[in-house]
Amino acid sequence: MWLDSHCHVSADEFAEDRAEVLERATQSGVEAFVAIGSGYGVAQNERAVKLAAEDPRVFAAVGVHPHEASELDDDARTLLERLLGAPRVVAVGECGLDYHYMNSDRDVQRSVFAEQVGWAVARDLPVTVHVRGDEPNAFDELLDIWNAESHGRLEGVLHCYTGTLEFAKKAIAAGFFVSFSGILTFKRDRGLRDVAAALPLDRLMVETDAPLLSPEGHRGRRNEPAHVTEVGKVLAATQGVPLEDVARITTANARRLFRLPEAA
Repeated sequence: MWLDSHCHVSADEFAEDRAEVLERATQSGVEAFVAIGSGYGVAQNERAVKLAAEDPRVFAAVGVHPHEASELDDDARTLLERLLGAPRVVAVGECGLDYHYMNSDRDVQRSVFAEQVGWAVARDLPVTVHVRGDEPNAFDELLDIWNAESHGRLEGVLHCYTGTLEFAKKAIAAGFFVSFSGILTFKRDRGLRDVAAALPLDRLMVETDAPLLSPEGHRGRRNEPAHVTEVGKVLAATQGVPLEDVARITTANARRLFRLPEAA
């Protein structure tokens, strides 16, 4: 059985057929989903929390995406404080730094990420992290903030990882898991499969980031959680281990990080 550790199933792209999408995933062997509330405007975090309350297969993460960092005002903080206390919220995020699109100023992104790491420390929650951009190096700056604000008390996951092997090793040492998305399956993976092959399986997860990043063979169409198995197949090939082991270990890793109950 699989666990989609990062998907936006509460997004508008699934408004018309969400139940069918989740059922297709279940039929494909996906037993649980972490629904990410951020990325569509701070207020939309509430949708993920509501979906988790309604569907026992779904858990929620609540936070401020770096694209939305400039939206974090007192009203947004009040909303997020309430949502973070909801019963099936299992993580802060996705949050982090994005120096590629620059939808929010770098200083604002850094400040808002640091604040969210503080929320996670205060609530003893893991963090799901987004990082992208090289000039200046968002990866190094993110890890500096993490180390300064987490005080060695947190774990997290670098979602949709596309960075170097060197950074992944440093992040793992700092308490992170590494999660791979459909990018791992692309014909032009830009060395990502070599990175995945060199990392310990007991620190890896799989995800779809649906509705984004459809794997090879589905590109150009909406991604769905059912396709997490495609990521798992490539990860198994890169690691040189049976597919069943990848499913079991990545699912156990996600359940441990997010402190999810075992499947019935």
